[in-house]
Amino acid sequence: MEDESPASEGVAEPQALGTVGSIGSLMSRIRGKLFTWDILKTIALGQMLSLCICGTAITSQYLAEKYRVNTPMLQSFINYCLLFLVYTVILAFRSGSENLLEILRRKWWKYTLLGLADVEANYLIVRAYQYTTLTSVQLLDCFGIPVLMALSWFILRARYKVIHFIAVFVCLLGVGTMVGADILAGREDNSGSDVLIGDILVLLGASLYAVSNVCEEYIVKKLSRQEFLGMVGLFGTIISGIQLLIVEYKDIARIHWDWKIALLFVAFALCMFCLYSFMPLVIKVTSATSVNLGILTADLYSLFFGLFLFEYKFSGLYILSFTVIMVGFILYCSTPTRTAEPAESSVPPVTSIGIDNLGLKLEESGLSESHSAVL
Repeated sequence: MEDESPASEGVAEPQALGTVGSIGSLMSRIRGKLFTWDILKTIALGQMLSLCICGTAITSQYLAEKYRVNTPMLQSFINYCLLFLVYTVILAFRSGSENLLEILRRKWWKYTLLGLADVEANYLIVRAYQYTTLTSVQLLDCFGIPVLMALSWFILRARYKVIHFIAVFVCLLGVGTMVGADILAGREDNSGSDVLIGDILVLLGASLYAVSNVCEEYIVKKLSRQEFLGMVGLFGTIISGIQLLIVEYKDIARIHWDWKIALLFVAFALCMFCLYSFMPLVIKVTSATSVNLGILTADLYSLFFGLFLFEYKFSGLYILSFTVIMVGFILYCSTPTRTAEPAESSVPPVTSIGIDNLGLKLEESGLSESHSAVL
């Protein structure tokens, strides 16, 4: 009996060690899948864009609540002018097919439509707040994500896996949690003057945002970032300037200018300019869909700052909402999408889908090469 006990313990010990080792290996694989350097960099870039959006929201709210200034088209016009002065001028000094005049000669009508979509997307979302509720805007604005995925499927030939749809659902669940927190905290105090019109404006604005983002991804990955920003700056300045004279000239005339209002306009323009300048860089290394999922946290950043600036009531659901959105974002970036090859086409496909795909594909190819070397 004394001899059997050490033997049984010797058998059980390797089994326990094997179980612990397999669990440890599984956890290591999950950690390596979800928290790679590429995914962490994607998260950081997405949150940088969210902070830019947060800056535009805070400055706009200050102008509206403290100074009774509601001029969204004027604010957008200043941003488009900055893009024009920087990126359109760069195109003007280029030579060959990248010259401004050459681009206008070949593709002026395409960029006119793109500029129109971008300008009206910004305007419709802001205008919708006058008709519908904050809850409706926050929820219906997410309609742009499935539209964006559908456009990416047909135009960019992106192909998704089940995990991507699950990740999008998780992100939208986080947005729902945020809206619920707003209601419980008493922020839903605007019943809206015509909810149906407001909801339609939000849906149209979200759809136009999706169109603009898909075009942005295609141009940035196939052509250049400077061409996209330069042409959006040119046509955005023209279109928003005309619309500004039509719809906002009375509101602008009523502004009592002082250095504080001017400083808020400058802060808004700088945040918007940084957003437009950095977003193509992020889209080039990720994708339009992953960027739009990442910037869902922008409303939460605005809420956190609003706790101190506008005396919002805090709710623990805000933290839960932020966590759920980030979990969905990480899930989306953890698995690569693929690009379907066109059957017969002279136009080369978009081959760069981004860090959320490229980094993982490189990692997988590296593992397969090392495995072959071992064999």
